[in-house]
Amino acid sequence: MFTGLIETVGTVASVDKHGSGAVICVKTALPLDEISLGESISVSGACLTVTSKATDRITADVSAETLMRTTIGGKKAGDRVNLERALPLNARLGGHLVYGHVDGTGSIRESKAAAGSRVFHIRADANIMKYLVIKGSVAVDGVSLTVSAVRPDGFEVALIPLTLEWTTFGTLKPGDPVNIETDIIGKYVHKFMGREDSGVSLDFLKEHGFA
Repeated sequence: MFTGLIETVGTVASVDKHGSGAVICVKTALPLDEISLGESISVSGACLTVTSKATDRITADVSAETLMRTTIGGKKAGDRVNLERALPLNARLGGHLVYGHVDGTGSIRESKAAAGSRVFHIRADANIMKYLVIKGSVAVDGVSLTVSAVRPDGFEVALIPLTLEWTTFGTLKPGDPVNIETDIIGKYVHKFMGREDSGVSLDFLKEHGFA
């Protein structure tokens, strides 16, 4: 599990396809002496398992499912990726609960400056949009963000200069694909609301301070 607070930006060294899967190698400034084989690392929002490490890089296997649902398969040498190690239980949860299980991809429609921040309009399919609400949480390329607006074809997020500097968002441009993971709490609420026997209704959520 992750928080969506990016620790560093790495650089893809290679992505080698093997059968239906792939192996990705990422050059990173993370303290590799603190990283164990088998450890989980979020690579632009996708939870991958470290299979080897050497000097300044880590390697991870990528399953066919991950290639299908994320942007990892389209990465090439030189591409930058957001990196975050798994959340230790004694750490502060500065972002929100991020599983690293990407729901699907979207694309940058436009970005514009606005009152000391930069607003990104991100296109997303209906199967993603059904879980998004204004002021709710979303992870985009592994970055924990707050939804500032919901549009017919997607949603908006506003990033402060520090986030632009410390993540790959600073170099994203219209047309670039991004990984999207919606809030796990929203998924459960959506599922329970659809069950006739759940006992969960809009009135129930309002009564308990969730709506």
